[in-house]
Amino acid sequence: METTRSIVLFDGVCNLCNGAVQFIINRDPEGRFSFASLQSAAGQAQLRQFGLSTDAFETFVLVEGGKAYTRSTAALRIARQLPGAWRFLYGLILVPRPVRDWAYGLVARNRYRLFGRRDSCMIPTPELKAKFLE
Repeated sequence: METTRSIVLFDGVCNLCNGAVQFIINRDPEGRFSFASLQSAAGQAQLRQFGLSTDAFETFVLVEGGKAYTRSTAALRIARQLPGAWRFLYGLILVPRPVRDWAYGLVARNRYRLFGRRDSCMIPTPELKAKFLE
């Protein structure tokens, strides 16, 4: 499971999370990111490796440089690697983490009600399959 790319772990049944993954993929022409759902074997292995919950899927997780980042920090670190104006969102890292994570948590707790959910995890198209961990 070694990779030089950053790994984004996401809730595979969440419509908002799946939309965010598509958003990242569409803005990642250099292929900096790999993806795995939190529910997948690869995602579960990453969660265990970093001592994170394997059954509470209320956050994106970004694995890069041998560290795992969660919640608003993960989202901002992802934005920093996207081209164009998206990288400027990283400036929000200056907002104290409890404030950022409160806002992140508000959306996370209501994401199924606001955006819906799927019955099963997203299955990548053959063209995108190489971006996903097995």
